[in-house]
Amino acid sequence: MSVVHQSSSGWVLESRSLIDRGYERCVRWTGHQKSHVKCSFKSFQIVKSHYNLSGRAAVDGEHTNVMQKTDKPSKKRKRKHNEFNQGEIDAKAFHEKIRSVILEGTKSLVDSAQSAGYLSGETETFRDPLPSQDCSLAALCEMAKDLPLMADEEQEWTQSLFTKESCVSHVDLFSRLTENTEAGAAVVSLMGEEFIIPPKTAFLLSDFTRIQPLVQSGRRFDLIVIDPPWENKSVKRSRRYSSLPSSQLKHLPVPLLGSPGCLVVTWVTNRSSHLRFVRDELYPHWGVEVVAEWFWVKVTTWGEFVFPLDSTHKKPYEVLVLGRYRPTNARTSPLQMLSVPVEDKRLIVSVPSALHSQKPLLSEVLKSYIGAEAKCLELFARNLQPGWTSWGNEVLKFQHISYFNLDRVDISKAEAAKDETYNPAVTCDFSSPKKTDCLHPAFLTVEQQ
Repeated sequence: MSVVHQSSSGWVLESRSLIDRGYERCVRWTGHQKSHVKCSFKSFQIVKSHYNLSGRAAVDGEHTNVMQKTDKPSKKRKRKHNEFNQGEIDAKAFHEKIRSVILEGTKSLVDSAQSAGYLSGETETFRDPLPSQDCSLAALCEMAKDLPLMADEEQEWTQSLFTKESCVSHVDLFSRLTENTEAGAAVVSLMGEEFIIPPKTAFLLSDFTRIQPLVQSGRRFDLIVIDPPWENKSVKRSRRYSSLPSSQLKHLPVPLLGSPGCLVVTWVTNRSSHLRFVRDELYPHWGVEVVAEWFWVKVTTWGEFVFPLDSTHKKPYEVLVLGRYRPTNARTSPLQMLSVPVEDKRLIVSVPSALHSQKPLLSEVLKSYIGAEAKCLELFARNLQPGWTSWGNEVLKFQHISYFNLDRVDISKAEAAKDETYNPAVTCDFSSPKKTDCLHPAFLTVEQQ
């Protein structure tokens, strides 16, 4: 069950169920041998709160004061109390404005979830170790900039991972939209590593300068979710990924990708300047009308805030700005512009992942606002979703098999024949006869070719 509880305050999500739903049936090839596997995302959930307290910080009427507790001031910080800069003053004012919404709404949702047996802490007594391999996808995208894009009239902008009769031996991931059109998930070898590709999905592995194939594919989307690599001091220190100046986001071709009335959802950090930029500059630039602000509230498996609500360092929530694309094109009829109203100040409560910048999937909470058959796109994605199109320079990061548990499933030939998702064409091992078959020819050495 992915949606544990829903009310007028928002939703409580079980994030791993949302991910695993796309991998219930999966096929893996080793050479010419096919095996059926069950894939499940490993547990990287945060079990303990960052409170400086002994014991658990329960979320109930007797312990509400614990939820409101601030963290201890850092010994390294010696500024006087009145030496806040304008950004910190604005952030404090915004927090005071939404504080009661976060506190009361979270308590209501957590209480209901715990009544249903969720967020009791008993389901997650361990956490898998974080994968140790470095993600080199962004570096490959940087190398791909040297590859020429063909003229528009000559280029085929989409390609399938599979054909009816055989597997595709050469896959250009950097300048074409790659699709898995099959009804089942696929374990494939790409660039010498194994990745799990969910069903009915498409993706483009490229950076900001090579988004053209997505636009040229001619697809228009009813939902666009954007998770920008915002600039901040933490990212600069950690060097986890390359950030992007806010002004550059205006160059994203959202008007060329969104259908009339498209719901645009942007993840925003708690930096007040970023929130103002999205509301006052970015959305108006794209022709997007702001309709709501939602909040992702992060709790532990015990239902605690992962950080004190009034922490001056980190907050236990992030903001989502929702808007509707309203093109000024005269050919757009009023009927095309009709859309389901979006309620303001809704909460999405879930246990966050210890994986940096992994957000909860929004498909379940947004489907009533876009329709069941909506076409969905994620920009700056780090994972794939069934039925979605995804773009980013780390779009396959969390699809690496090191993030999954793979269990072999034995089924009879009769069962396999009845199940269309177990089509032999669903997957193949691109490392056979050699792992370099999936690389663009420009990346191959003479010996590899």
